[in-house]
Amino acid sequence: MEHVLVTGGAGYIGSACVEYLLDRGYEVTVFDALLTGHRDAVDPRAEFIQGHLADREGIIKLCRERRFDAVMHFAAFSLVGESMKDPSKYFVNNLCCAINLADAAVAGGARHFVFSSTAATFGQPEKVPIREHDRQQPINPYGESKLCFEKVLRWYSEIYGMTYTALRYFNAAGATEFHGEDHRPESHLIPLILQTIRGKREKLLLYGDDYPTPDGSCIRDYIHILDLAQAHELALHAPRSGHYNLGTSNGLSVLEIIRAAEKVTGKKVNYEIAPRRPGDPASLIACSDLARAELKWSPRYESAEEIIESAWKWQLKFPDGYAN
Repeated sequence: MEHVLVTGGAGYIGSACVEYLLDRGYEVTVFDALLTGHRDAVDPRAEFIQGHLADREGIIKLCRERRFDAVMHFAAFSLVGESMKDPSKYFVNNLCCAINLADAAVAGGARHFVFSSTAATFGQPEKVPIREHDRQQPINPYGESKLCFEKVLRWYSEIYGMTYTALRYFNAAGATEFHGEDHRPESHLIPLILQTIRGKREKLLLYGDDYPTPDGSCIRDYIHILDLAQAHELALHAPRSGHYNLGTSNGLSVLEIIRAAEKVTGKKVNYEIAPRRPGDPASLIACSDLARAELKWSPRYESAEEIIESAWKWQLKFPDGYAN
């Protein structure tokens, strides 16, 4: 049985991946500071350790003692707008603390490192869909911090022999039966739409309707968290170190997502147009051919309606999120 350390396993994507790994027979230890995650989001079958990656000696000691087979790293700040206001917060946590974890993985003899990266490393793409070797030029500190750590991993792999997989995904969405989105404050489009439909917020703000897209709103590639979880598990056995884009290659605009949510729920969304947010690219769509070919990744949830329906069911089942 492989033992995997999952940092950020109390967060949205991390908790779903922990559930997925446990269902497939892995032993999992979750390490999370609970700054943005929820203790109730941690699968009870996993071991939980509360700690912060800023504690360099603590994480190195843990990895040396436990000798994890692999590390999955989700623990990061991820708000684009916030990163434009407080870049130091993002570089300290997403880069410096991540280096502490990389050093701990090397010290503990982990054979593989799976990194939760982002499409934000590409910035404003020159063409879509985006391929792995297209130019990376982030337009916000969040994307830059993730790209910096991708480069760290490449050098660690070359110098220390620890292989790595950086998974660059686009807009994570949807829910499992037990794990869904509960950010505080919430910033992701689909849960904001569904909260507006449920009356938990007065209206949805649509940031920008003047982008160079067919309807003027931003276009993103939405991917279900179960498909992301599948990719992370497959990445544990990747044939080589490398980078993989994860997406459906089906870009949807904000207005198209609103219409899909109205179709799923049968209710109208109250929204108004707001100014653009700084650092938001107009369109991000993935070409995931490499992941499908090399990782044998095969996403199941290809439509907006399927993704939104799973999130809607989770919100109805857990109307207050992780209430504790």
